[in-house]
Amino acid sequence: MRLTVLGGCGAWPTAVQACSGYLVEYDGFRLLLDPGYASLPRLLHHHTVDAVDAVLVSHGHPDHCADLNPLLRARGLSDDPPPALPVYAPHGALDAVLALDRPSMLAAAYRLHEFTPGDRFEIGPFTVGTRLLPHFVPNAGIRLATPHGVLAYTGDTGPSADIPRLAEGADLFLSEATYIHRVPDGDAPCLLTARLAGQYAQQAGAARLVLTHLWPGTDPATARDVAAELFGRRVDVALPDLVVEPAS
Repeated sequence: MRLTVLGGCGAWPTAVQACSGYLVEYDGFRLLLDPGYASLPRLLHHHTVDAVDAVLVSHGHPDHCADLNPLLRARGLSDDPPPALPVYAPHGALDAVLALDRPSMLAAAYRLHEFTPGDRFEIGPFTVGTRLLPHFVPNAGIRLATPHGVLAYTGDTGPSADIPRLAEGADLFLSEATYIHRVPDGDAPCLLTARLAGQYAQQAGAARLVLTHLWPGTDPATARDVAAELFGRRVDVALPDLVVEPAS
């Protein structure tokens, strides 16, 4: 399994960092996870748009799905359109982004498969397990399993005992860490800190931790060091073009 980070900035993109966007590859299959703001240009540094085999979205906030629209435009409006792209998302999560164009314009460019967090299904060579994790909107924590490894991803979430269950024994745990030490009171039920991400990774027995969704302007090194204090193993931050191969 191979993870390529396209972006990992929380809320909005910066001049040097796209929002959430991750390409997960295994056995020749390319799964695009959470195509947030500005992630498509980063994808195009690595592959053409027709190289994506499926898209999986954790929740409907635009910093996790907005670039699905230009991805579908680039595929559906090309001179030689590729086959319809399978797109998986919680029920209703993509209503807004899919409504950006008239329905008939991109209808042939995708096949939407909606699920309820808690469902289990297959995407190509991946067995996908999902869990409902607390956020401002319904959010699916995602566990991608292959015969050779497991990647767990929180999407955006607040504190939950289900997080270490989601990441139990994972070869790679991709965890949101919007803040470093403390989440502001009003948002505390819906977001994590780097400290909590490290704690959950340690409880899960994950082999490697990658922090993502850091608030714009957050120092990555500080977030990494704080998480490592609790985790005690390798910690990285989801910066553009980071490549991690937790299992092959």
